Amino acid sequence: MTLNFDKLNGLIPAVVQDADDGTVLMAGFMNHDALDRTIAGKRVTFWSRSKQRLWTKGETSGNYLNVLSIHHDCDEDALLILARPAGPVCHTGEKSCFSSYATFNRRSTLQKLEEIIMDRKLHPTANSYTAKLFSEGAAKIAQKVGEEAVELALAAQYPDKQRIIEETADLLYHTLVLLAGKEISLGEVHRELEKRMKQQGEKGRE
Repeated sequence: MTLNFDKLNGLIPAVVQDADDGTVLMAGFMNHDALDRTIAGKRVTFWSRSKQRLWTKGETSGNYLNVLSIHHDCDEDALLILARPAGPVCHTGEKSCFSSYATFNRRSTLQKLEEIIMDRKLHPTANSYTAKLFSEGAAKIAQKVGEEAVELALAAQYPDKQRIIEETADLLYHTLVLLAGKEISLGEVHRELEKRMKQQGEKGRE
């Protein structure tokens, strides 16, 4: 990675974004050592201008920013880091240091549903169908996904569009439960799709 640290006297701005929902979490500065430690440790490390030392986000709180990927801009003088936060990022306890101005209602319905499903997994309640599925185990969840896939395939044989919509919703819901059970996020699936789209685009240019 070739970067230009000269513009800011050895520093480069770095913006950290939630890899799953796209929320801008915080921004800071890195020098060569901070970037090297971030890459090696897979946790975001900045150069603290006030403390004049390397500072790993979460070193006291435990709310680390676990790095998934690092990208530079077109001028090679700024970084975008995709990370998965281990807890609230801001010292105020907010998800983001920009929470006073940012709105997080742009999440898709699937992302919101994913959060609800995960909450049912972590905090099961007696009357929750989702919690019941988790209690029955991976085999039962996989069976339900298979059943819903078959029902969608059968519905597709008929002209009733509403039935197809309903069966698709059932399949998506049970698939999200399966992913949560396997500790796979919707963001990871998104990234796989993006990778495939990029590969197909590159093949199209050959």
